[in-house]
Amino acid sequence: MTRVVVVGHGPSAHRLAESLQGFDGTVTILGEEPRPAYDRVALTSYLAGKSAEDLTYPVPDGVTPRLGSRVTGIDRAARTVTTADGAVTAYDVLVLATGSAPFVPPVPGKDLPGCFVYRTIEDLDAIRAAAGTATAGIVVGGGLLGLEAADALRGLGLETHVVEMSPWLMPRQVDEGGGAVLRGHVERLGLTVHAGAGVARITGEDRVTGLVKPDGEVIPAQIVVFSAGIRPRDELARAAGLAVGERGGIVVDEGMRTSDPSIYAIGECALAGGQIYGLVGPCFTMAEVAADRIRGGSGSFTGADLSTKLKLLGVAVAQFGQMSGALDVTYLDPVGGVYKKLFVSDDASTLLGGICVGDAAPYDTLRPYVGKPLPGLPGDLLFTGSGVTPDLPDDAQVCSCNNVSAGTVRAAVLDRSLTDVAGIKACTRAGTTCGSCVPLLQRILVKSGVPVSKALCEHFAYSRAELFEIVQVRGVTTFTQLIEEHGTGRGCDICKPAVASILASLHNAHVLEGENAALQDTNDHFLANIQKNGTYSVVPRIPGGEITPDKLIVIGEVARDFGLYTKITGGQRIDLFGARVEQLPQIWRRLVDAGFESGHAYGKALRTVKSCVGSTWCRYGVQDSAALAIMLETRYRGLRSPHKLKSAVSGCARECAEARSKDFGVIATENGWNLYVCGNGGFKPRHADLLVSDVDTDTLIRTIDRFLMFYVRTADRLQRTSAWLEALDGGLDHLRDVVVHDSLGLCADLDVQIERHVAGYFDEWRATLEDPDKLRRFTSFVNAPGVPDPSISFATERDQIRPVGVSS
Repeated sequence: MTRVVVVGHGPSAHRLAESLQGFDGTVTILGEEPRPAYDRVALTSYLAGKSAEDLTYPVPDGVTPRLGSRVTGIDRAARTVTTADGAVTAYDVLVLATGSAPFVPPVPGKDLPGCFVYRTIEDLDAIRAAAGTATAGIVVGGGLLGLEAADALRGLGLETHVVEMSPWLMPRQVDEGGGAVLRGHVERLGLTVHAGAGVARITGEDRVTGLVKPDGEVIPAQIVVFSAGIRPRDELARAAGLAVGERGGIVVDEGMRTSDPSIYAIGECALAGGQIYGLVGPCFTMAEVAADRIRGGSGSFTGADLSTKLKLLGVAVAQFGQMSGALDVTYLDPVGGVYKKLFVSDDASTLLGGICVGDAAPYDTLRPYVGKPLPGLPGDLLFTGSGVTPDLPDDAQVCSCNNVSAGTVRAAVLDRSLTDVAGIKACTRAGTTCGSCVPLLQRILVKSGVPVSKALCEHFAYSRAELFEIVQVRGVTTFTQLIEEHGTGRGCDICKPAVASILASLHNAHVLEGENAALQDTNDHFLANIQKNGTYSVVPRIPGGEITPDKLIVIGEVARDFGLYTKITGGQRIDLFGARVEQLPQIWRRLVDAGFESGHAYGKALRTVKSCVGSTWCRYGVQDSAALAIMLETRYRGLRSPHKLKSAVSGCARECAEARSKDFGVIATENGWNLYVCGNGGFKPRHADLLVSDVDTDTLIRTIDRFLMFYVRTADRLQRTSAWLEALDGGLDHLRDVVVHDSLGLCADLDVQIERHVAGYFDEWRATLEDPDKLRRFTSFVNAPGVPDPSISFATERDQIRPVGVSS
């Protein structure tokens, strides 16, 4: 019976142990940490509320783990290892899975209290404890893990700086153009980026007080987190006389064997083909190859796909294939913060690689085509991968984390009659690690002729529309009740905001009431839109754009007294920019006292009903468009929906209010009103379609009521009315049959729902100001209430403020 001993108990060791289940031998894992292997990819979620148990992998059957057992020596002749407590363990096969250690630059002050690395749960515990008495933190390193660490410090309420030696962030994943766009996203969240900068020393005597850059600039901070790369932990191998690389790493062959045939090395400590791999996918493949060889197989590791897709600080970043080519095709939207580039062969026929920042939509469908003929024109593929079908060659890699090909997925679907992505995950492991390949798995299912589940997410087996019905029929009032009775797990950032929207649509509850507060999207947390420098905008409702001089004066006085930037919007409102979070209640108290209410600019709800002056003033007007616009905005204000809603009313066919670019728009006629629906003036403009014509005001309002409630009831999450109509079976004709001719018998129910909304409306900001518990959340730093964020500063331009460091 073969005795396998594994040194190290990280993810690679866990994958090896899983792959050895049923093996005719014993498997003993000696782990240095006090806990078994856990998901390091999701480490940051520990600071966001997940427990250590949530992240911990289950120990495979037949494996004997020995935790807190640091191996201090290997006796290759006797085939034994010794741990720090003096215990000696014999092996027939030894696997080194010692991982890597964070690189800490050898700068003065690096060992001061307040200096940390970002590697283990214990590291995060220490950082969280230190944050309780800190106001600012610095992350040294602007790579993938460094930005995760920066997001963690930001989440702990600290002013956060990122110091990166390279000229741009994430230099291993994006080029200079992508780095510039990524930096813009990061800085808009309130972080300060110091690119092309090193570290001269860490200041402080008894503990950290700051960091000094080589140019002499001092960054004050009480916490410094080093995330400047990793170094393979090969000290045991060196001491045992095993071959190691010139720059570190245990040298292994394609079977993961070291220079001693009875010893293997896997994961971040292994030097395979002259390279150290720091991504989870290649490390898992190494573990599977080593397990196969231990079993007597012939598996080999000949390299790995280093493609990456992730979301850091809310920004989508993806890189696949190589970052150079004979030709490249680039798309840049500096306003929207999107950068995409494809690298292709000199004849533009073969895809070599790509970079995406701000929009990673092309990644899922294009990555498997690396090294293969392009399925369309590069310029077309750069946007959404349109025209690309999942008819991939069998050898195209779908899941880089677990090295699963399209052929393997296709075979699993057909041979095992799989009907959902969960089945593919269980059979192939594809999609079980980072999850970025899940959309492609869904497409392969569709292409295989399998109806794909419309489940909202892994926690609910129902679509958003089905959950809406469940909440309504069962009288569900909380997310906890819904997931306990009709879902699984604890929920995620997909289902929580979606359910919050459903609850708000049906029950008119305050979005910050009770557990609802934890479900909301970012902007709803503070009832305001966060801006690029970490401040917030204030947008009071001005129905129809009509406002009295007295109210205009109040807005002007508030803007003057709080030093805010003012802007008249295209939706006939006045936006006030530059408010710090702790100022929001003070600003809104004055606005509410003057008769203003929330404009819901932060929510998935009705924004505005734009209008012209209509027949009251205009010589061409045939109906009172301003009065109707005010009536509609007052009626539908606060209506929570799957996505934002915009409307307009034009007083004649000249269409000054641009009603046909809105979710619902009204144009006056000599005989009444024409109603247009499902328009969109955004990223993908769409003219609205005529639903009814020449109707009277009562019929118009009744039709809009039913249209809105049918949309709220049946649309998918974050689906605009334009996309909803295009996906609706039967399209406009079906919509007309439902809301005008009552073909489904739903209209009475829709009427009741909208009347319940109208009767139950209340102003969220007024209710917030009357509730001390809700007001407690309005603070820049949870550990220093009332202290303004010192990182926020402004310059003056055109007699108004603008964020410092942000180009106009």
